[in-house]
Amino acid sequence: MNNNNTDSLDLEEELYEHFRFEVPKGQAPLRIDKYLMGLIQNATRNKIQNAATEGNIFVNDVIVKSNYKVKAFDVVTVMLSHPPYENHIIPEDIPLNIVYEDDALLLINKEPGMVVHPGHGNYTGTLVHALAHHFDNLPMNSSERPGLVHRIDKDTSGLLVIAKTEAAMTHLAKQFEAKTSEREYVALVWGNVVEEQGTIEGNLARHLKDRMQMAVFADPEIGKPAVTHYKVLERFGYVTLISCQLETGRTHQIRAHMKHIGHPLFNDERYGGHLILKGTTFTKYKQFIDNCFKALPRQALHAKTLGFVHPTTGEMMRFDTELPQDFQDCIEKWRNYSKSHNTDDEES
Repeated sequence: MNNNNTDSLDLEEELYEHFRFEVPKGQAPLRIDKYLMGLIQNATRNKIQNAATEGNIFVNDVIVKSNYKVKAFDVVTVMLSHPPYENHIIPEDIPLNIVYEDDALLLINKEPGMVVHPGHGNYTGTLVHALAHHFDNLPMNSSERPGLVHRIDKDTSGLLVIAKTEAAMTHLAKQFEAKTSEREYVALVWGNVVEEQGTIEGNLARHLKDRMQMAVFADPEIGKPAVTHYKVLERFGYVTLISCQLETGRTHQIRAHMKHIGHPLFNDERYGGHLILKGTTFTKYKQFIDNCFKALPRQALHAKTLGFVHPTTGEMMRFDTELPQDFQDCIEKWRNYSKSHNTDDEES
């Protein structure tokens, strides 16, 4: 197994039970990370601690930290973000929008709606299935997924870098881990973002009640540190177009961070952005929002820019993409609305 640390690959729609143990009678108190190391084949302490940090280890159905001490008759469950078995990847002839390719890597501009790798409810038709058709012998990342250095959500569009060799996988993964890669996203968020620019910092982990969401935690021992820098690109009164620069690449980072500061992404159903969060009670306004949702039937998020050092040449490479048509159509609707309406007077 390749042990590259690709911190952007920790997202799935659902957790899967991988291991379940009942602590036998007579067990002396022992840290759960040490206890599991003795039971799970090929498990390292680092992997177990990461699982605990991500909220994936439960004792008697309650999330515990890695320093929890097990005792007799505890029921220990390890839930991970991929099925406990690896489905055989059958290559599928799915078109890919390749914007750059050489012997070491390729850049893909992912269409919205394409799932990056197999998971709950998505066992075919993913980017991984397409890669298996177009390329032979791609290197495996730490999650045994061919070529993937990082990932973006199903309904997020934009740039992904794919490694074609083991050396490229290792080199690129280290850049993402060291936060030296450049990642810029464009997002449309609810509300008027007051500050022209700012930084959101806060550990991210799975929401305690809704496991399909990520949430910000004040406790530094919960979750993983995440940093998002944002700046305003254009204001439309009830929504704001922003640019987000990522220092880290956590699960749902922009989506969770923007909700945390009161500005969920436009039409982001998982984080409440599919509701009318700002605006008026006018029927015509509700119809306008519905038309915007139809124009952009997904969260308003696009991975626009990706920069990194080429693993072979050492050259700094930077790639940029246009916003997809659905995103442009939605922005144009808001641009026209804001020009013809005084949103300050309309706010209810």
